[in-house]
Parts: sequence; structure tokens; C-alpha cells
Amino acid sequence: MADDRFYMKQALLEAEKARDKGEVPVGAVVVCKDRIIARAYNLTETLNDVTAHAEMQAITAAANALGGKYLDECTLYVTVEPCVMCAGAISWAQLGRLVYGADDAKRGYQCYAPQALHPKTVVVKGVLADEASKLITAFFRARR
Repeated sequence: MADDRFYMKQALLEAEKARDKGEVPVGAVVVCKDRIIARAYNLTETLNDVTAHAEMQAITAAANALGGKYLDECTLYVTVEPCVMCAGAISWAQLGRLVYGADDAKRGYQCYAPQALHPKTVVVKGVLADEASKLITAFFRARR
């Protein structure tokens, strides 16, 4: 759990970068063999691309770093529960572990497709959930 907290803090730093650029503050890191191989944050506004979620960016960067599309020996840390699209990508990449912070009751994959992940993917929920939730809540409160 200590390692999960450390890597989630790294994902939160990515989320802060997103916030600072006017993006929804979601950040992600991919860890393989105790090493961060990818860092990413939401880029949907910057790229004018609805698919440019932090998870999608991180998965692509990790696959490029490893030279292969399967990430079964990797852990994806993301500050907010992935959406259905990202859960599908996580499944196709056959990620070994998914660790996320805050639940997303409105758009999270668990609401719409709880079986979307690869059956071997281990899921850990709620790591630094309060910090992640506060970041998202403050972002949307400031926009209203």
C-alpha cells in the first residue's frame, strides 16, 4: 500500500498539470518493475480530442516504452475511476493492475460496464481518494 500511495501521488502531480492547463484534473502513471514508464494527464481540450483521457495517453506511452501492446506486468495508477472507454483500453492492454483514487459515480466504468476489464486485472480502489476527489471538486466548483 505504501508503494501504491507513492505512485498515486505521482498521478496527482500529473492531475495538477492538467488543472493548470484548464483540463479536467485527471492524472495517470504506469509502473513496470518498480519504475514509472509513462506519465500522462487529460489532454482533451488541448488536443480537441474526446479520447485524450489520461489513461489513454498513459497506455499509449507505456506501450511505446516497452515496445509492445500488452501491459500485463504493469500497474496503471489513475486519480479517478476510469470511464468505459478507458476500461476497454485497459482490458485490451491486459494491464496487470489498476489502482485508482476517487470513484466516478456519474461516468465510471463500474456504473455502465463493471465487467469491462480483463479478467486477470487486479483492481485496487480508493488510494488517496480524498485528495483526488478534492482536486476534481475544486476544479468544477471554480468553473461554475
